[in-house]
Amino acid sequence: MLLVALLLISIITIIILSVKVSSGICKFSHHLAGKTVIVTGANSGIGFETANNLAQRGARVILACRNLERAECARKKIIDSSGNQDVHVLQLDLESFKSIRNFVDNIYKTEKHLDILINNGGNYCTENKKTEDGLLKGMQINYFGPFLLTSLLLPLLKKSAPSRIINVSSFLYVRGRIDFENLNMEKCFIKYRVYENAKLCTMLITTELDRRLQGTGVTVNCLHPGVVNTNIMEAIENFFVRAILKTLKSFYKSSWEGAQTTIFLAVSPEVENISGKYFKDCHIAELAQKAQNLDVARKLWDTSEKLVGLK
Repeated sequence: MLLVALLLISIITIIILSVKVSSGICKFSHHLAGKTVIVTGANSGIGFETANNLAQRGARVILACRNLERAECARKKIIDSSGNQDVHVLQLDLESFKSIRNFVDNIYKTEKHLDILINNGGNYCTENKKTEDGLLKGMQINYFGPFLLTSLLLPLLKKSAPSRIINVSSFLYVRGRIDFENLNMEKCFIKYRVYENAKLCTMLITTELDRRLQGTGVTVNCLHPGVVNTNIMEAIENFFVRAILKTLKSFYKSSWEGAQTTIFLAVSPEVENISGKYFKDCHIAELAQKAQNLDVARKLWDTSEKLVGLK
């Protein structure tokens, strides 16, 4: 186990040191007046920095967060920073399909259009624990929840076209595996695979959603924000691994830097007609073949619809 941990840390260290952390800054100054944006997980980290930037550009920003107290605190900071009063909080718990459906109901009641949906919320959950919906907690928060949210908001996004869907993923998707006989990890639970599998699912579903959205004016892209110093690092259970990663903090991107590719995909005119791609550092990046398998992506979509109650 120690050898595996050392090997993993060595690989991560090489990746971190081989990439200039300040690369990939969004240089577009486009305003978003009249645009409505939803950012999930916007009370801290990358989500907060993304919401703050888009508010500064004049957008109507909806902070979709589980913890209302923290979200309200974030809202006040964003208003103070941006001077934009059109920043709002709505409760959204990705761990609960009921919460997701309530959130969507509220959006349809209050919003006439939705121009940008940013699926940023998630965490590094390694618990072998089921949600009230019967799905593995880490898979629901990081994949099934955002999948349901996006699916339910598609009619509004299509009505608002041209519109954009942005899925924040991770380079760790390359370690993920899709096993349709064990998608919810009931037969074999490997805790460090939960996050990796969820991110691979996000990549695949981006590919399939792009196919389904052809001709609608809605684009969907995914991204790796970089190795960012956020509270997700604190969720790593292995004390040795967490201690080593903390010593490398000076090489990580800040949350502000980590938000740049998300912001780029939200505002850049260069990607207005680009869809189904994987970005990092504000550029299209190579996507592993396992994340481009169309047959797997279609099957994953159908399976996911059943598991989240859409079929």
